[in-house]
Amino acid sequence: MTVQNTDHQADIIIVGGGLSGLTLACALGTAGVSTLVIDREPAEDTLQPEFDGRTTAIAYGAGTVLMGAGVWDHLDGNVGPMLDIRVTDQSSPLFLHYDHQEVGDRPFGWIIENRVMRFALYRRLKQLPSVTHLAPATVTGMVRDASGVRVTLADGRTVAGRLVVGADGKKSFCREHAGIRQIAWSYKQHAIVCTIRHDGPHGGVAVEQFLPTGPFAMLPLAGGHHTSIVWTEPSDRVDFYMGLPEERFREELQLRVGDWLGDVTPVAGRWAYPLGLAHADRYIDTRLALVSESAHGMHPIAGQGLNVGIRDLAALAEVVVDALRVGLDPGAADVLERYQRWRRADTVTLLATTDALVRLFSNDIKPLAHARRLGMAAINNLPPLKPAKKFFMQHAMGIVGELPRLVRGEAL
Repeated sequence: MTVQNTDHQADIIIVGGGLSGLTLACALGTAGVSTLVIDREPAEDTLQPEFDGRTTAIAYGAGTVLMGAGVWDHLDGNVGPMLDIRVTDQSSPLFLHYDHQEVGDRPFGWIIENRVMRFALYRRLKQLPSVTHLAPATVTGMVRDASGVRVTLADGRTVAGRLVVGADGKKSFCREHAGIRQIAWSYKQHAIVCTIRHDGPHGGVAVEQFLPTGPFAMLPLAGGHHTSIVWTEPSDRVDFYMGLPEERFREELQLRVGDWLGDVTPVAGRWAYPLGLAHADRYIDTRLALVSESAHGMHPIAGQGLNVGIRDLAALAEVVVDALRVGLDPGAADVLERYQRWRRADTVTLLATTDALVRLFSNDIKPLAHARRLGMAAINNLPPLKPAKKFFMQHAMGIVGELPRLVRGEAL
């Protein structure tokens, strides 16, 4: 394939400028890899408060990736550390509690507003001369063969490279272009997302409360008096809650939050997102690698969605950088196969775990409810230094398994 008459050229072409795509670009750029990001959204739009009301639970291991990619310092401290995790099942007095001090002085992770992360990612990109960010730009065509990749944009421009990364989300153009099938189903649930202000401090405590309609999560934001809410309801009830007047909506929130935070007030709007599971048959094709939601999507019940995606990009960045350092082709089949082998087992395990949790907890079947409450209490009563409890806490931190260098806190 000729690379003449192209408007842009880079070793790695990333299709998708969401949190995963931009984080991968920052990681590669920090290592000096020639990278180009094709982003369909204008940057100024994605930074508006009304664009996306979501927050992200960043596990400790994913946070080290942001640190290694040079993004962390640009967050300017606008992160809420998770110091404790409390899991409850409806009104049961039995619960599961993790205290970060049981595994050291590191938090389990942080809660970060998506908009804050985008600010930090854009600021970091501007420091990286090897990264080009094209936005707004939309991919309309692609040719991938043994000699390289050529991507065509809607405005007629072309981009040439050696590897294209699909970071373009659930409806991935890259995945469909490669003919990669996926299994997918809907949970017939939506997540209602909003932020509340409250009188009492949250103390860095993250709460996952399981209700018959689905989990209700309270995630501590920076500052101590704001909490992100992820409230799961059956899809046929979402319009009712989304349409409630402000005071009625506040009353419904207060009822679910309880009194541990004092009086609560919703701020900055509300959003609703459909929930489902999806998994691609494979993560690679000729000169193509899929990461994050292009390859898999899961229920937010365990707060692992973006964390799994960040482990994807950390692994992919590592195999790409290792190949380039010894003069190998980063888009070669054996390089991509190493990435797929590395990531598949971890992802399948988490997909199965989150799916099982949704089915186990989103109901009010009395024998099942009794069994799961006893199970949580049994785990909770394990001594802190017992291997089983320590494993569960380390899993919540995202530091279990064969970890990429960035997750271990090492440079690429």
